[in-house]
Amino acid sequence: MNIPILYEDDWLVILDKPAGLLVIPTPKKEKRTLTSILNQYCEEKNLNYRLHPCHRLDRETSGLIVFAKGKSVQEKMMQTFFKKEVKKTYIALVHGSLKDDQGIIKANIEAKVAQTQYRVIGKRKDFAILEVSPLTGRKNQIRIHFKNIGHPLVGETRFAFRKDFALKAKRTCLHALSLEFLHPITKKTLKIEAKLAVDLEEFLKAHPK
Repeated sequence: MNIPILYEDDWLVILDKPAGLLVIPTPKKEKRTLTSILNQYCEEKNLNYRLHPCHRLDRETSGLIVFAKGKSVQEKMMQTFFKKEVKKTYIALVHGSLKDDQGIIKANIEAKVAQTQYRVIGKRKDFAILEVSPLTGRKNQIRIHFKNIGHPLVGETRFAFRKDFALKAKRTCLHALSLEFLHPITKKTLKIEAKLAVDLEEFLKAHPK
């Protein structure tokens, strides 16, 4: 297994998920997912637990994801996410140049309140580099919100038409950069960061200022 483990203790494992890998199967019942790979690894190493995802990342999103060693720890960690007690930070590349260098996007998703905070940390000719923090946890929130304000993520194909933009990317340019939360068992603050995915680093080098 060559998926980087960035943190591990008796209860949690935090990994750096590569882009292109599902966390769990869709209704199509894919056999190769991050969860299946991890638990196959556990079986091969004769470990006495199974790993369970505590939240989700899209197939195309790279970066930090938390797994629990056992169902009871998973439930505690999922509650931490549900209560919005996890500070999540992403790096996103979005088409165009935003009017404001920072702000909060407020737009309901499926009739539920959704808020996304952002800050521009870099600019290129055809896109902007953002540090993004979802203040709520709606499905596809970041992708939907930036599409709604006319600046969809570079590489977006689900919520925007690729043909509408000259700038192309092999995947949706979104990376889960950091997580900060109170450990559900030890009650100590954890802050974990993952380097920007290699393919996104290469994309930035290919599109200098």
